[in-house]
Amino acid sequence: MTQLPLRAQLASALGRTAATLSRATGRGDGSVIGGRVGLVLEPDLLRKLARDRRLALVSATNGKTTTTRLITSALQELGDVATNAFGANMPAGHVSALSSAKDAPYGVLEVDEKYLPEVIETTGAGVVVLMNLSRDQMDRAAEIWLLAQKWRRALVARNTHVIANADDPLVAWGASTAARVTWVSVGQPWKEDSWCCPECGGPLDRGGMDYVPPGGHAPGVAVRQADGGVPAAPGSPAGPGGPGGGLAENDWACRECSFRRPAPSWFLDGDTVVDPRGQRWPLDIRLPGRANRANAVVALATAEAFGLPVQRALPRLAEVTSVAGRYTTVEREGRQARLLLAKNPAGWLEAFDVLDPALPVILSVNAQGPDGRDTSWLWDVDYRVLRGRPVYVTGERRLDLALRLDVAEVPFQLTESFGHALAVQPPGKVDVIANYTAFQQIRSEFGRAV
Repeated sequence: MTQLPLRAQLASALGRTAATLSRATGRGDGSVIGGRVGLVLEPDLLRKLARDRRLALVSATNGKTTTTRLITSALQELGDVATNAFGANMPAGHVSALSSAKDAPYGVLEVDEKYLPEVIETTGAGVVVLMNLSRDQMDRAAEIWLLAQKWRRALVARNTHVIANADDPLVAWGASTAARVTWVSVGQPWKEDSWCCPECGGPLDRGGMDYVPPGGHAPGVAVRQADGGVPAAPGSPAGPGGPGGGLAENDWACRECSFRRPAPSWFLDGDTVVDPRGQRWPLDIRLPGRANRANAVVALATAEAFGLPVQRALPRLAEVTSVAGRYTTVEREGRQARLLLAKNPAGWLEAFDVLDPALPVILSVNAQGPDGRDTSWLWDVDYRVLRGRPVYVTGERRLDLALRLDVAEVPFQLTESFGHALAVQPPGKVDVIANYTAFQQIRSEFGRAV
């Protein structure tokens, strides 16, 4: 790699020192402070550190930390990889990650959705991974349609290879201006933020619907009889003979313009990934749930963009068992607690997918700055899946969550702290779902297990 200018070398070295001191004094993992120090001394440090590396930027509302970890694991087959493993996904975190592995020829950086255009411009990354967009931190995050629009503008006239989820209409729209796109079909279980066409504003017809949107029927969408609804009548938009009747699972199309789902070349099919040549590969990974199988498909498509074939990348994915504490099982006095992170409605849907229905569950919700102060999103989550199991509620905003559960007719026990909630469990296993700062507090109690 090209030698850094002297000023950049000094800024990088002092940033690493600050990060080391932060870890040594127990103030944090150093993944932010080191970058901040470096950027104060050399504002263009990120551009200089990114030069001559093959970089992938990973952005999404949910799953970007896990997917970043999976891609990193795969690319280690090719050589050293710089990455922001603990999720510091703004420029200071990127500087710290690249500085701490200054000789690594590859880099995989998780990027906050709002910062993606800036980071693309600064780093000139050759690969950009776009997975999903949904509501998050409602009091301070931009409207997600505006985020997709910013992605579109950032990718115009760039020699960038985009790996994008074709099943998410907002992602497809945001990626459609890129010069080269590899479309991946991994599903979109949370559809409540994409009923309207981002191109013209018209209604989208969706294939493979398997649940009713909160509050009733989505326009033109059939309702499952198992959910108490009735199937769409023949000739209706979602029934046989209507505009939506020919849509396969995960497919979507606008009724009023030509915008529709692009043809994917990678597919998630149950526990199998289908590559662009039609070959099927069993997804033998150790991270649980459908969402992580989807993340693995995206990781394999990204690895191939770097020239790494599936047969070499797939074994590397199986080595990942935990990601920054997610899915880790911690133990205290005979109680084994599995930690799950859920920051927004889409994330709760994914967490519910991996719950063990035979186990009690502890729910913890805060509303600090990194979480977003507005907890109204709790009303967008369907908590009825928790009926029939012991539920314990804690966290700084436990009363908000308690009211939501009461309305959903989910019995629960209110507890003062996570420690108390865990202490009242019988010896054995328990699942824990927490939002961001609540999750980090729990991790800290157990030494920030990774």
